Amino acid sequence: MKQVCVFFANGFEEIEALTTIDVLRRAGLSVTMVSVTKALNVISAHDVTVVCDALIEDCDLSEADMLVLPGGMPGAATLGDTPALLEAVKEFVDEQKPVAAICAAPMVLGKLGLLKGCNATCYPGFEQYLEGANCTNSPIERSGNIITSRGPGSAMTFALSIVEMLLGKDERADLEEAMCID
Repeated sequence: MKQVCVFFANGFEEIEALTTIDVLRRAGLSVTMVSVTKALNVISAHDVTVVCDALIEDCDLSEADMLVLPGGMPGAATLGDTPALLEAVKEFVDEQKPVAAICAAPMVLGKLGLLKGCNATCYPGFEQYLEGANCTNSPIERSGNIITSRGPGSAMTFALSIVEMLLGKDERADLEEAMCID
């Protein structure tokens, strides 16, 4: 079973994080909710508390098949200030393993220089952080093994794109049908 790690910091965008987790688990993927804070309880941008499965220092991220970075502020900025996560993201991209970021979180990839020459999208106003990327206003962009997405309104498409990347188009189509997505 493929393993996906979704990262949480205080101020995360709950639609982006929880929609993604729900869809990935419906697809049969194993998802670990990883806190980059010192606590398992993490508070969203809109004061929703979630309990993560693990702290980042207790995880061997190299065992994951994909890393997912939700947006929201200041959550995405905190992700970008987490050395263990930054190192893992760089290693994943170097090894051509999948990484996905939505809303403000593509700035983490951009600041690391990982989006150079890629089509990428993000929340309006964060384009300045996508160093060397061809910024689009698309809801979703896939460039090689990197998926970026625009914001809360594209969370479902983001999650389904991850399913497609990891499990294929047929699994995505089956899931869309089961979830009554037109």
